[in-house]
Amino acid sequence: MLTDNAKSIVSAVGEKMQDAINFLEEDLKTYRVGKANPSVFNNITIDYYGTPAPIPQVASVTTPDAKTLAIQPWERSLIGKIEKAILDANIGLTPSNNGEVIRCVVPALTEDRRKDLIKKAKAAGENAKVVIRNARRDAVEQLKKAQKSSLITEDVQHEGEDEIQKVTDKKVKQVDDIIAAKEKDILTV
Repeated sequence: MLTDNAKSIVSAVGEKMQDAINFLEEDLKTYRVGKANPSVFNNITIDYYGTPAPIPQVASVTTPDAKTLAIQPWERSLIGKIEKAILDANIGLTPSNNGEVIRCVVPALTEDRRKDLIKKAKAAGENAKVVIRNARRDAVEQLKKAQKSSLITEDVQHEGEDEIQKVTDKKVKQVDDIIAAKEKDILTV
């Protein structure tokens, strides 16, 4: 039976691992996969009165149809800055404006672009797994230290390590599932 000390270590490692998964999911949302998705602008910032601000914080980003993104800045003076930031971000979108709204038509993905996105997604998944494994290693170290300082018994330490391994396996599988779903999404024409 796990003691409170061991339970808190297992619980903390689970939270760290979930943070890695949440980060991965947010990162994958920014991938442009052939259909209009406003979150592609989440990581693109412009200079807003001396402060870097993501596009969604200075404009309304909508999807009038499946292949078009519309950006309506709160201030007209930002149109040029937003267009330049989109071009500089090199995300494969070409902005055009009518003086009030910036439109970006989302082109179909080429085969090479799909392969690049899949590689990038798999690399992001591997990074998440590294974070998960590092969290596992740190938690096992904490259990060993707790056992050495007689806060927990050796049996509790081994039970805690088993529990941490179960959590790790579950989270790694979750990362694999997320990457597989994203790969399927990227390959869907």
